[in-house]
Amino acid sequence: MALIDRIHHVAYRCKNAKETVQWYQKYLDMDFILAIAEDEVPSTKEPDPYMHIFLDAGNGNVLAFFELPTRPEMGRDENTPAWTQHLALTVDSMDALLQAKARLQAGGIDVIGPVNHTLFQSIYFFDPSGHRLELAVNTATPQMNRALDEVKWAMLDEWDRTKKAPQHARWMHDGSEPPVSAAH
Repeated sequence: MALIDRIHHVAYRCKNAKETVQWYQKYLDMDFILAIAEDEVPSTKEPDPYMHIFLDAGNGNVLAFFELPTRPEMGRDENTPAWTQHLALTVDSMDALLQAKARLQAGGIDVIGPVNHTLFQSIYFFDPSGHRLELAVNTATPQMNRALDEVKWAMLDEWDRTKKAPQHARWMHDGSEPPVSAAH
């Protein structure tokens, strides 16, 4: 039995709590479900006023943000490329993905994609606080998933030794078919 049941919430910092709630409602249809405000951090007892907001990301998933008005302006890890740290959210169809792209672009938001990742297609954009978001629609077949499952440890072990991209799943990038599973 797994220790973790599910993610309770994921929390990020935001520049403005009200703007964040309104943006996620408008562009991603997330309901505003809870606000908590304190002048002291419950875990550390540090005096640090904050507004903590919670948004419904569907299926029991909760996305949360902190506005911290007494802290220096938020930035990002300059040693990590902007494309690396992001939150990926699933949509149920290509139509939903394209409709979300159109809604975002109509609001003046730059959108990259759809990008075909073989297993899924995605669009990428930034929220008002500068967090990179991805909306993805799954396109993997059972054969693709089996083929990747069979090579995951070999790929990880090779990467750990060489720090070079293993070629076990080259089919994902070169347009060829995934290998037929040995187990099936």
